[in-house]
Amino acid sequence: MKIVSFSGIDGAGKSTQIAAFESWLRSAGLKVKILTFWDNVVAFSRFRETVSTKAFGGDQGVGSPEKPLNRRDKNVKSWPVSAMRFGLYCADAISLRRTIANLKNDPPDVVIFDRYLYDELANLPLQRSFVSAFVRMLLSSVPAPGPAYLIDADPDAARARKPEYPLEFLRENREAYLALSRLTSAICVISPGTVEQMADKIRQAFLARTPELNLQAAPAADRGLRPCDPVEANFS
Repeated sequence: MKIVSFSGIDGAGKSTQIAAFESWLRSAGLKVKILTFWDNVVAFSRFRETVSTKAFGGDQGVGSPEKPLNRRDKNVKSWPVSAMRFGLYCADAISLRRTIANLKNDPPDVVIFDRYLYDELANLPLQRSFVSAFVRMLLSSVPAPGPAYLIDADPDAARARKPEYPLEFLRENREAYLALSRLTSAICVISPGTVEQMADKIRQAFLARTPELNLQAAPAADRGLRPCDPVEANFS
């Protein structure tokens, strides 16, 4: 059983890439299961929803260009909230291990996680050394996806597609994801491009890490593309 995850800022295009990747895997005859981190893994989800809407006054739902939202959850950065996150993320790591263990009763060939523990850890102040140590410890306690895709995106373009959080937060959040990618070799950064170019990088990275599946390489949109890119582009 292979585990793959997709992470990134809101509006990066994860859903589009997950759908394309799932279709490609199924066309190769593989049994695929998709799990959504919030719906299938996180602990105390109702409590967390209540806090984000009642305590922080944030909107619920999914934003769209026609109906922008003002969410108040992961963009709340006060120290009391950050301290609470340490405990919640530990609980989520335990729940994640349990979820993956349960899959082994009837294992699919590939499990795709729509978001993973990385998407929570990107909400922490990673520039602090003790936080980086905590992140490494927590990541070592859960299975590492292979690969863990980080779908990189221009924050301005991402917010135009999915207006839920302030632009400044999306810029900070993107930098946090890139910082997180430097803490673990599991993360494969998929740099911005056309939908097909990004889908091709995702397929090539999967093929490189799963030679035992003997899948045929999909036609590349651009043979000059590297599967995983060190991204340092500044979109600000």
